[in-house]
Amino acid sequence: MATVQAVLRKKKNAQNLYPITIRITKDRKSSFISIGQYIDEKLWDVKNRRVKKSHPNASRINHLILKKLAHANNKLLDSEIKEDAISASQVRENVTGKNKKDFFEIAQLHLENLKYAEKYPQYLTQKGRIGKFKKFIGKDKLYFNEITVFLLKNFESFLLNLEKRKPRTAINYMILIRKIYNIAINDGLAEHCNYPFGKGKIQIRIPESDKVGLSIEEVKMLENACNLTVAQQNAINIWLTSFYFAGIRVSDVLQLRWSDFNDGRLVYRMNKNQKIVSLKVPEKATAILELYKESSLRKNGVIFPYLKGTNFNDAKELLTRTKTATRTINRRLELVAKQLKIDKKLSMHIARHSFGNISGDKIPIQMLQKLYRHSSITTTISYQSSFMKRDTDDALDKVINF
Repeated sequence: MATVQAVLRKKKNAQNLYPITIRITKDRKSSFISIGQYIDEKLWDVKNRRVKKSHPNASRINHLILKKLAHANNKLLDSEIKEDAISASQVRENVTGKNKKDFFEIAQLHLENLKYAEKYPQYLTQKGRIGKFKKFIGKDKLYFNEITVFLLKNFESFLLNLEKRKPRTAINYMILIRKIYNIAINDGLAEHCNYPFGKGKIQIRIPESDKVGLSIEEVKMLENACNLTVAQQNAINIWLTSFYFAGIRVSDVLQLRWSDFNDGRLVYRMNKNQKIVSLKVPEKATAILELYKESSLRKNGVIFPYLKGTNFNDAKELLTRTKTATRTINRRLELVAKQLKIDKKLSMHIARHSFGNISGDKIPIQMLQKLYRHSSITTTISYQSSFMKRDTDDALDKVINF
């Protein structure tokens, strides 16, 4: 008799997270099926074989585990009823449908996992990329042994030369294809010998990007801007609030509530990675927030008006409203930049870059890491390299000023 159990497999990925798997054991031999979710080891309840409640998506992941266990048990019972003499790996193949699922089927399962976890930004972005790849292939099924270096290079050339996409965008497509291929390998649906990524094949290197931020003088122009419409001034207030808090993302700014502020500090949970952030409230930020004090009792309790009436418990609605608000804010920022003769594309995205541009030569990189909320200082160095110019400028002067 075989057994089916949920276990955390001790095989961590690059982010030091471990895969939740369904372990099938028969005749003292085990086979594993990944459910597509990775967690920190300390968040796994070994005794009860489930994710601890302290994980932000515990209930959803545990429901997914039960669903996968039920599916595996059904397949196992089918084989036992038929009295088939099969091994643990064959049970696994019956569960996963080995050699039957193609790239786009695995991609769809990946998308469903994102949607199930309510990761709608990633879901929508990756759904579009998979659709683009499928259109390029020109057929509904693509088996993993058909995904060759030649095919991927042609797709990359298509993105860069015909679609006129930026190199970083093309890399993002390759990262997604690699991710889905890795899922298939982990589930036994693809052979590693056919893997098209790695040394001598498709190597993924993130290209350097030239990040553009406002200068001190340009930020002062925004602070002192006059003769703006109410809508334009609201957009500037949102931008400056993001800048004053070290470039917090627009989705986080729009969801700020008065309850996030206590004892002169802003404490909130980042939407992107659920990290808790605590920052001092600068006087400049206080002055802006006071402008919205009278309307603090509006529905949802948010400080700024853009998400008024949004159901914050509906992740899909919240994402849609946030994207719409961001587009609206960016259009008004463009008008302000034109009026103030700022010769840069002013958007919410460059508030973070502007903070980096101004802070680059003023504070240590370790402090920037804390303010940016980066897990690794390597990320901070990579992000900040575009703005840290003083050392190179001084070195250049020392050589040529003779």
